[in-house]
Amino acid sequence: MTSFVTLEWQAGIGLLKIDRPPVNALSHEVLRSLLEQIAAVKTNESARALVLHAGGRTFVCGADLTEIDEGGEDLFNSVMDALEALDIPVICSMHGMALGGGLELALASHYRVAHRDMRMGLPEVMLGLLPGAGGTQRLTRLAGVRKALDMISTGKPIGAAQAQEAGLVDTLTDDAPAAAGLAFAQTLLAEGKGPRRTGEISVEASDDDRAAVNEALQAAEKRTAYPAAAHIVRCIEAAIERPFAEGQRLERELFRACLDTEASRSLRHLFFAEREAAKIPNLPAKLPLRSIDRMAVIGAGTMGRGIVMNFLSAGISAVLLETGQEALDAAVAAIRSTYEASVKKGRLSQDKLERAMACLHPTLDESALADCDLVIEAVFENMAVKTALMERLGRVCKPGAILASNTSTLDVNVLAQASGRPADVLGLHFFSPANIMKLLEVVRGDATSPDVLATAMALARTIGKVPVVSGVCYGFIGNRMLESYAREVDFLLMEGASPRQIDSVIQGAGLAMGPCRMLDMAGTDVAAKIVLEQEKAGALPDDPSYRAVVRALFEAGRNGQKTQRGYYRYEGRNAVDDPEFTALCEQLAKQHGIERRSEIPDSEIFERCMYPLINEAALILEEGIAYRPGDIDVVWVRGYGFPDFRGGPVFMADTIGLPSIIERLEHYARVQGNPHGYWTISTLMQRLAAQGERLSDWRPQPSNP
Repeated sequence: MTSFVTLEWQAGIGLLKIDRPPVNALSHEVLRSLLEQIAAVKTNESARALVLHAGGRTFVCGADLTEIDEGGEDLFNSVMDALEALDIPVICSMHGMALGGGLELALASHYRVAHRDMRMGLPEVMLGLLPGAGGTQRLTRLAGVRKALDMISTGKPIGAAQAQEAGLVDTLTDDAPAAAGLAFAQTLLAEGKGPRRTGEISVEASDDDRAAVNEALQAAEKRTAYPAAAHIVRCIEAAIERPFAEGQRLERELFRACLDTEASRSLRHLFFAEREAAKIPNLPAKLPLRSIDRMAVIGAGTMGRGIVMNFLSAGISAVLLETGQEALDAAVAAIRSTYEASVKKGRLSQDKLERAMACLHPTLDESALADCDLVIEAVFENMAVKTALMERLGRVCKPGAILASNTSTLDVNVLAQASGRPADVLGLHFFSPANIMKLLEVVRGDATSPDVLATAMALARTIGKVPVVSGVCYGFIGNRMLESYAREVDFLLMEGASPRQIDSVIQGAGLAMGPCRMLDMAGTDVAAKIVLEQEKAGALPDDPSYRAVVRALFEAGRNGQKTQRGYYRYEGRNAVDDPEFTALCEQLAKQHGIERRSEIPDSEIFERCMYPLINEAALILEEGIAYRPGDIDVVWVRGYGFPDFRGGPVFMADTIGLPSIIERLEHYARVQGNPHGYWTISTLMQRLAAQGERLSDWRPQPSNP
């Protein structure tokens, strides 16, 4: 028996405590200890009631996922069944969060007490799984069919008040979990109440409930990339139609089926990758962080507005600096309007809107930067403009203030040197729309101080972002890889593929949006200007056909949706094939000596877009730009719409097989020619393929931050 689970007695009431920091995850060791203690309760003739609670800052936040491939579903169910079978009242007293197996413990208890500020849920679907310890059966019995469908299918947690309304919680409390559970147990005993087993409840399903299940199953079966979606509905259907034990058996069977799917393996890979991405190698464990009480954003355009909203929503005082009153007023109005839209949708209270706006300090006066702890520039993506601004910030901002650039491609080391205080400088690359997108690339410069890097990572989590550290190179992790992808899109268009075919292939692979639609939405002028900046820096290959299509679109004023013409012609938001664009591609092909083809296979489009992107990821790892392969996957899934059910480009590469990818890259080098190194294969990828190793398992030796 371990100290993670303890049992104490007070006047015949057992206090069964789980205390396994940091989140009381249910490891196999904890589960076995729970079984032992439940058995001890069962044999104690003086036992009158049992209170299950947890130590630390939260109740149980699920299973220990490091053990999930080792099995253990039967052990989980044995604990739940033994708890529910006790002949004395079992009260689960929860605080913090009760997630996954934690909520299943609560559902197997006879009564539930919840701190009014806590939240609970069954998030297994987010890992491509379903609750495997009776969750689908017990939740449906307690909360009803509709609530079970919603909670389990979305995985979203609910608050304690919602849980009480749904029948999941008996009472709310402000007291500590042990005291609250003990008081509730004493009340039950005084009233003469005994066990109330969830498994013995019959599900009362109306015709509308059954129709909802059928509708949900039809919708889930269309989501073939996510098998768990349909299996969840089948389990809830079983809760309606079958006895509890039969529903449990089906749940365990379908849980195991989910565990073996590519989707679940991919989603679990991403779960661990996000946790690892937050860790910076070689930093002292207790490195003091810089205090960020007041910050500033320079530039009140679309990106600047989105960036500042992250800090306002987190309750951080924020200066928004612009050069003109009209632009500043428009920005403030746009920020308020965005918040008001959230209020109308019920996602935000009016009180929180007003608190956020009270944190905003719009100004035209540069002196407002003097007392800021963090300043983020979000001005035009131009090296000369940003360099001049950084030089000014180095003089205006107080000593110790962190200076950050929101550049998406430019050299952070150059900007850092321009500031005259490079140790205080790093890149914070937000993704548009910046108030919504979760990814934040934190770009460490060569001279970035370790405490600046650590502060930025901690701050990112405070404002609700998923941070990933990148070294300095063109485009960092995400946009550098995007460049090879965009390069092949342009070449394929000149060779005869249509925007619609390319977009269809890429979206068919699971990406949220095809490249042509994506560039039209972002603005082809933005993409072209980045290429032109590269050209000024001497960073382009000696190839006049390189990114010829996007440059020609810019020259023709076809800037995407905002001009109603880009890769497509737009009727409102509807993208229409445009013969003028086809003619443009034909002209460019003739100009650059590129042979047009009447048919390009979909498989070639997929390989030419995806395999150079994977190869670039391997080069990024070789160069130490990313700490880990999983960091790259997090960037592409959270920032670029790469399908999570594929785990990211690196994880997908291992699913396809490195030898197969290398063979196709070599094929295109022969067919296309390779004078500019477009098809030159990463040494790392070649070595791993020869050794039969996986790219996603490789760990580079990172340099000090």
